[in-house]
Amino acid sequence: MHLLQASGIRRKYGSLQVLKGIDLDVAQGEVVAIVGASGAGKSTFLHILGTLDRPEEGHVFIENTNVFTQKDKDLARFRNEKIGFIFQFHNLLAEFTALENACMPGYIHGNMPEREILKRGKELLDLLGLAHRMNHLPSQLSGGEQQRVAVARALLNKPSIVLADEPSGNLDSQNAVELHQLFFRLRNETGQTFVIVTHNEDLAGMADRRLVMQDGLMLS
Repeated sequence: MHLLQASGIRRKYGSLQVLKGIDLDVAQGEVVAIVGASGAGKSTFLHILGTLDRPEEGHVFIENTNVFTQKDKDLARFRNEKIGFIFQFHNLLAEFTALENACMPGYIHGNMPEREILKRGKELLDLLGLAHRMNHLPSQLSGGEQQRVAVARALLNKPSIVLADEPSGNLDSQNAVELHQLFFRLRNETGQTFVIVTHNEDLAGMADRRLVMQDGLMLS
């Protein structure tokens, strides 16, 4: 079953055509890595898949929903419920603890009792080896720990798909390996689906599929 289908995605900024008509199908539980040189359009494409940006042409279906036919408010809710994001720079809120950061999507969603949000956040941080760090502020955590909090945050609402943009680009090699192993562990244990933009060829080689983007086109 195709969880995500993108067809004919085009996007330009000014006169620069960044995406030139990209198609992608991703199956439930699949881990797909997208590689390519800087400027190839990888992050732009990922932002469109995640509904953070709209294409000028083309369609994105997630769980058979044509996402860009929705109004902005409905699209924001859909994004919160169905899509998890992990970025190179974890974007944790400095004044909140690890647990509070992890729980933020649940609070934004607004339909889950606070005790359930906290229970889910604690379970995820425990799964990620951070049970003893959940009351620490981001400034008290290592880079690898902060990125694992960001992973917990991405998974809090049990999204259908997780999109990761250079998730290990800001980590040392040991933490990068641990993060990569975590993605595949989560896929195996929960059936989570991942699309990962990366320059890390080791991570790309571990994926179910390694796709190459070049000059706004998908080559493979």
